[in-house]
Amino acid sequence: MSDLNIARRTVHEIFSSPRIKFLIPDYQRPYSWTLEHCETLWEDFKEFAFPNGDAESFDAGKDNYFLGTILTFNNDCEENEVVDGQQRLITLLLLLRAFYEAFGDIKSRTRDRIAECIWKIGNDDNPDLSGCKITSEVADDENSDSFKKIISEGVTDKKDKSNYAENYRYFKKKIDEFKFFTPDFFSIFPKRILDNCILLPIETNSQNTALRIFTTLNDRGMPLSDSDIFKAQLYKFYKAKGKVEKENFIARWKELERLCNKNFRPRTGTPMDDLFMRYMYYLLARQGTKNDTFKGLRPYYEQNNYAVLHDEKTFEDLILLTNFWDDVNKRNDERFSERVLKRLYVLKYSPNNIWSYVVSLYFMGNRDENNRLDDERFYIFLNKITAMLLMHAIVNPGVQSIRRPFFLEFANILNDRELKFNQFIQNKNVVLEKMRDIKFSNTKGITRAMLAWWTFNDDAQELPPLDTKLEIEHIYAVKRHEFSPLADESHLELLGNKALLEKRINIRASDYRFEDKAKYYLGYTKGKQKIAGTMIRELLTLAKTQKDFTEDDILIRNDIIFDAFIEFLDKNNLLR
Repeated sequence: MSDLNIARRTVHEIFSSPRIKFLIPDYQRPYSWTLEHCETLWEDFKEFAFPNGDAESFDAGKDNYFLGTILTFNNDCEENEVVDGQQRLITLLLLLRAFYEAFGDIKSRTRDRIAECIWKIGNDDNPDLSGCKITSEVADDENSDSFKKIISEGVTDKKDKSNYAENYRYFKKKIDEFKFFTPDFFSIFPKRILDNCILLPIETNSQNTALRIFTTLNDRGMPLSDSDIFKAQLYKFYKAKGKVEKENFIARWKELERLCNKNFRPRTGTPMDDLFMRYMYYLLARQGTKNDTFKGLRPYYEQNNYAVLHDEKTFEDLILLTNFWDDVNKRNDERFSERVLKRLYVLKYSPNNIWSYVVSLYFMGNRDENNRLDDERFYIFLNKITAMLLMHAIVNPGVQSIRRPFFLEFANILNDRELKFNQFIQNKNVVLEKMRDIKFSNTKGITRAMLAWWTFNDDAQELPPLDTKLEIEHIYAVKRHEFSPLADESHLELLGNKALLEKRINIRASDYRFEDKAKYYLGYTKGKQKIAGTMIRELLTLAKTQKDFTEDDILIRNDIIFDAFIEFLDKNNLLR
């Protein structure tokens, strides 16, 4: 076939073709259409086939109902591997199977045409009920046997609550009602679905081409992620090892997904994609890569026919790395010291995600036989990358440019050697000038990052509880400025006027004078109820020692923060 084949087809034309054999590949997600989807489809079909309830208003020569596109590629086994459209295809087959069942023993050309769509027809002109035009190999679809039973037997177990069974029972019920109340039109309904409902199949001869088209066309639901493709490759690898290995892989993959969904919040892609990105940095470092212009996640892993994913060590490493991050996020104090946990907490406020990739690389390269890190060495490393990330975000902001300093240090990170960043050392005065030029608005990532660093620059500052949300607080309230204006309004947005504060307190204290804010910072009693104050030590100190917080205080505090940051950079050998 040609590289790309697009043709408008009716439901019958698509399914009845002798050469058609749809395969739902292992990397697809399980069948997920619910009763709500099926109810909408049924009502749409009914209104289309019988406009305003009138069978005679339908024009078979002109009326069409467009069901959408079906994107497939012709795989090595001459199967039509479905990249997009599996939900519609399976639902249509469930609907057609319910119509076929409703015909019973009634001889009908429409019944025979439905059979041509569901099964292959043997030399005796009878359908092979043991086979189906759609085969599913979805790795984690626990209910695929339910679909097979419905297609072959036309019945479901009442205890079966899968989407396949629920949707099939719904269609059977609606068809039986339609047949009972309008028996004269019963056979017309499926005929109009077969002949006048249109799909647009797009066929290619390459999986990569199909995936690229899918990424371009898809604007419904959630598109296939890179990790979906990687899961398929890993699944095939373990499936070849036997049933036990395959089932073990499926169970472990589900746990991996659960932990990633719990712990990772990537700015782009899925949590599982983020895991593969973190691991990729380790692989790149091992390969001695220094070029930060790599093509991306999928092109990297698909090299040499996905050789990395066909290495048994890879899946074990992914599990190891995921468990490391799970311990980070739940603050496992048996694994990490409090000072390390504080550094990791500050890094979570980083303006970009590269810190998580670099920390992953460090862990994978420097863990001991018990998968632990040396606390002192890890603490030094975290301080150095924090200093570099913040300084770079101030002097040379941009996600692309921040990769280069770390790529050049890959060998040192991998082997736990001192990070030099020789090409990126900055002049002290340049850094100060850049800091003074920045408007630290609340929408900028660097603002939150700098405030997190400053908060925990106090070694005595405790970590907030895991469920605590910290927001940016204007100590001199914006609302206060409206009736007691600053000499320079821009001072409202200086770091000297900002701090991190628990959301529950920030909501109450947002528009008050400082003497009112101090009450909320310290906590107070309301009736018999004691309202807790903040745990941010600096705000507690301000509330206890100052009666007001003025414009002069903003400027003084701003200089203190800047001076402390310069000292932090200097201690980490990033200034000349």
